[in-house]
Amino acid sequence: MNQETIHLLDGKLMTRAIQVLLVGAGGTGSRMLEKLVALHRALRAKGHPFGLQVLVIDPDTVSPANIGRQAFYPGDCGSFKCDVLVNRANMALEDVQWDSEPAKLDTRSALDKFDLVIGAVDNRAARLAILRGLENTVSGTRYWLDTGNRESDGQVVIGQVTSRKRATDDLNRLPHIAEFYPELIDPSAEDKDNTPSCSLAEALEKQSLFINTTVSDFAANLLWMLFTEGRLDTQGAFINLKRMMVTPLRVDRDVWARFDIVRDGKRHKVVRPSLKAKRLKKQEAAEAA
Repeated sequence: MNQETIHLLDGKLMTRAIQVLLVGAGGTGSRMLEKLVALHRALRAKGHPFGLQVLVIDPDTVSPANIGRQAFYPGDCGSFKCDVLVNRANMALEDVQWDSEPAKLDTRSALDKFDLVIGAVDNRAARLAILRGLENTVSGTRYWLDTGNRESDGQVVIGQVTSRKRATDDLNRLPHIAEFYPELIDPSAEDKDNTPSCSLAEALEKQSLFINTTVSDFAANLLWMLFTEGRLDTQGAFINLKRMMVTPLRVDRDVWARFDIVRDGKRHKVVRPSLKAKRLKKQEAAEAA
């Protein structure tokens, strides 16, 4: 039996500034910030009293290889990516000042301030840091919008993360990307070929020119629907540019069940697969002894 449902936005987010953390200012992150500027303006035009308040965090500087595929220009080389993007956004916005922080998240971070964390990262350790940072919050449940891509395909998934200090969980909470794909928060499974590209041509051998832009479009559209309609029946999409295909991820309990996502009212911690295997091996050794 199909158990498709509807996710409803907490009405409080329509009465105050929506606090957003964008983690990553590279291929997808730089394009995502452009969409957030447009989204802020649109929300204000539609009557939201404050719109978005955004912080961008990324430790990297602009290199020549970034020019052309990411939202940077030759004069930006050597500057921190997050600073360049936020300075540009602030010049385009009349009613708000956004912030940047040239730094890296770690698993000890606590992201209490934010209503929504957007992950535009290219490694599993960064995703793990986002998840643990959301779990480290004092209370409540927060949105995590994950974006990711390979050469010509990618995914966008919006979910919610509950504070680890809560023993219970909302039965209707949107599952997040690490519940669908726990391997994406497992640093031990990281692709060893993460050498930075030295030129645009070399970068384009690794990724399609428009995959980051396309992923950011779908991510921004999810937020547009959530904040303007106050509801979602679709929480993500899988995009393949080479095949010109898009597969939606519905808000559907049957879909969640196929990914072994448990909904019993208890808060479940997502354990990365390598750690789970290590614990199981240790348990088996203890039982054998």
